[in-house]
Amino acid sequence: MTDCNFRVIPEAPYPDMEMSSEPWYSVAKNDVFPEEFATFLLGSPKVRQAFLKYHRDLLNAEFWRGAQQKIRDGHVEDFFPYPESLRFCNAFPKQHTM
Repeated sequence: MTDCNFRVIPEAPYPDMEMSSEPWYSVAKNDVFPEEFATFLLGSPKVRQAFLKYHRDLLNAEFWRGAQQKIRDGHVEDFFPYPESLRFCNAFPKQHTM
């Protein structure tokens, strides 16, 4: 995660360059462009709509650079795909047995 270079795709100097089969900007080995995640991961309109509603920030390079800084500062974020109330430890509290 910390080896990645999260970048924003620079604006094309000329509009027709956006249609080119080759990028108009340089790309290094560890470059990652989060704004492109949606193109490859969100093919289903229903999934795209839900993702953009709740997780749009994941398509932003600044979010990922912030996550990198937290890791460098010694904090590793926990991500859960569901609310705390649905976690097994809360949904099925320990039963006291005799």
